[in-house]
Amino acid sequence: MQVSIETTSGLERRLTVGVPADVIDKEVNKRLQEAARSVRINGFRKGKVPFKVVRQKFGSGVRQEVLGDTINRSFQEAVRQNSIKPAGQPRIEPKQFDEGKDLEYIATFEVFPEISLKEIDGVSITQYEADISEQDIDEMIETLRKSQASWATAERSAQNGDRVNIDFVGKRDGEEFDGGSATGYTLQLGSGSMIPGFEDGIIGMSAGDTKVLALTFPEDYQVEALKGAAVEFTATLNSVSEQQLPELNDTFFASFGVTEGGQEKFRSDVRDNMEREKERMVKTKIKSQVLDALLDANTIDTPKALVQQEIDVLRQQAIQQYGQLSAKLDVRSLLPDELFRKRAERRTALGLLISEIVSEQKITVDNERVRKLVESIAATYEDPDSVINYYYSNNDLLSGARAAVLEDQVVDYLLAKASVASKKVSYQELIKPENDGDQGE
Repeated sequence: MQVSIETTSGLERRLTVGVPADVIDKEVNKRLQEAARSVRINGFRKGKVPFKVVRQKFGSGVRQEVLGDTINRSFQEAVRQNSIKPAGQPRIEPKQFDEGKDLEYIATFEVFPEISLKEIDGVSITQYEADISEQDIDEMIETLRKSQASWATAERSAQNGDRVNIDFVGKRDGEEFDGGSATGYTLQLGSGSMIPGFEDGIIGMSAGDTKVLALTFPEDYQVEALKGAAVEFTATLNSVSEQQLPELNDTFFASFGVTEGGQEKFRSDVRDNMEREKERMVKTKIKSQVLDALLDANTIDTPKALVQQEIDVLRQQAIQQYGQLSAKLDVRSLLPDELFRKRAERRTALGLLISEIVSEQKITVDNERVRKLVESIAATYEDPDSVINYYYSNNDLLSGARAAVLEDQVVDYLLAKASVASKKVSYQELIKPENDGDQGE
């Protein structure tokens, strides 16, 4: 087998592989001879078909199988002999596949980057602290009430916080544009789910009113063709509904699992849940700072193949939010690669850096921490023991938990080298999500 390697650009490598024709021919003959012992062809007894007939009937198909297997085997052997670590599957380009001639092909692929790891010794990390006040608990209870609110038709103009049903048609330069129109669309005013100015324009309208909204799409809008575009929406308001909050009574408390103890027990449970959320957010914000510092200290090339895998994962997660609607939508046009690329590149880079630290420091997963993580997840379900057993019987779920714990162990290792300072903030400020990046990779 002959192998030559060249670097085309960055992480991309081009591998030219040649395999002697006699290697291919011997394997083809071997498989045809094996087939001849069992093949059935009309006019011949089993095992008595002449080899020439077998070759004529099956030779082409068997040769294609042998070529495919030989490419796979020779590629793996070539990268192993040359100590190459491919990142993703190669793109195979045939150069010579003719029978009787040496097999020759080109495999183009990316490799994992070489990382000269720089750690974050002395980097400043803020550990946030917060107290939970009675007012914080009151606000959380109001949020829970809103989560179970009902809606009733309101015979008045629309106000912020109302739920409205509207028809609208969006036009750009007098022409309708894709995705800019809907009939019977339900919208909660103040949700921020529409482009700036749309929801404000609906406020003050009454059922039956029609209004033209002259708006501009944001410059960072996810659809390239609409970035910064000036458009007009003709909106008709069909109905206005106002929110009606449930009373704080035993029925409401029971909906959250509190069947005894009334409001006092309910407030106690709310506080306990808020304490758990506080602890989670303290950990999340520390982790985010540590991983940001690690990225800042290490600029690495990310293989396009690995980034694309992350994009596909993120898109799939987004598709799941659409539920049954996803089958009716052109998801790739609504959720293009560029929408996820920045996050995918960050996740890929962090994954490579974390793997390097695990390898250099010989960090092994702490199974006790894995157990505690699974138990904490299970505690949110009615039957925790069943959830724990399910995790430990499902390799994918357990592998995910082990990966999360291993990542936390890397964060702990890095945090021990950083300079940590405490900062007191309000509970609301603490639980406010970050704007950029992922909250825990």
